[in-house]
Amino acid sequence: MKLVILDGSAANPGDLSWDVFEKFGEVICYDVTKKDELIARAKDADILFTNKTPFTREDFLKLPKLKYIGVLATGFNVVDLAAARDYGVCVTNVPEYATGATAQMAAALLLELTNKIGMHNASVKRGEWIKSPQFCYTVSPLTELEGKTIVVVGMGKIGKRFALIAHSLGMKVIGVPHKLCASMNIDGITIPCMKYEDAIRVADVISYHCPLTPETQGLIRKEYLAVCKDGVMIINTARGPVAVEEDVVAGLKSGKIGGYAADVISVEPMLATNPLWSIKDMPNLILTPHIAWEPKETRQRLLEVAADNLQAFLKGKPINKVN
Repeated sequence: MKLVILDGSAANPGDLSWDVFEKFGEVICYDVTKKDELIARAKDADILFTNKTPFTREDFLKLPKLKYIGVLATGFNVVDLAAARDYGVCVTNVPEYATGATAQMAAALLLELTNKIGMHNASVKRGEWIKSPQFCYTVSPLTELEGKTIVVVGMGKIGKRFALIAHSLGMKVIGVPHKLCASMNIDGITIPCMKYEDAIRVADVISYHCPLTPETQGLIRKEYLAVCKDGVMIINTARGPVAVEEDVVAGLKSGKIGGYAADVISVEPMLATNPLWSIKDMPNLILTPHIAWEPKETRQRLLEVAADNLQAFLKGKPINKVN
């Protein structure tokens, strides 16, 4: 059996081993696969693994040997699931492997917005502390989080984990779950819940942890921003299209948004035409290159679950199947 990994450098840039897959057959790994390279590389494979390499209905027509696609991620929108089902191809994903890491990243972005560690570290290394007449100084105002209200949009496993972190910082947490309820109990802590349009009116901080769906696309847009407090801070570790980036730019320029920190953008890798690039030097804009899932421990877990998915499929009892 032939296994082809199409974009292996994302999950494994060289610090991990692919040996968890080698017991299943011949393994061929490509660092990156461009669209026009897909068919040539995949045509003889029974099993394919992808992270962001897309599959369309036309691709399935040209891959008659294909039996299985393992998505090396939680999101699986890169695969036309209806087409996969029509062509008898099983598609699996890896849910929840990065729950802790993503919540940790959201917390890091929040603290960078409020404590500006990177900015002050750079100032010290420029020699400004050496020149300071006082024992301490700030290059930008800092914000205390205790007592502030944070709205967590999306109360799945990641949202719940981040809500606990925010609560531990003394913040007042409001949840916006997919299905509205009065409150949620998380590890003995009661988190009140509200509708999105009501919750954002009282938020000092809004953090997004929702999947990308027709309902969540464009949740961060001018109509909703208009009812937010002036200076609201926004964290996006969900998906780039949850934000209308032109509206984020306008909000940052006007001061309606006090800070925007995101690990995701609408098109990845980032395009030079992205509206956020035009304001890249604004100190209250923080962008990281989709790295919440990147800790080595997290990626090792990803590979192990992906191997378990494949083994279950080969035994005729697929798990984490998404089609």
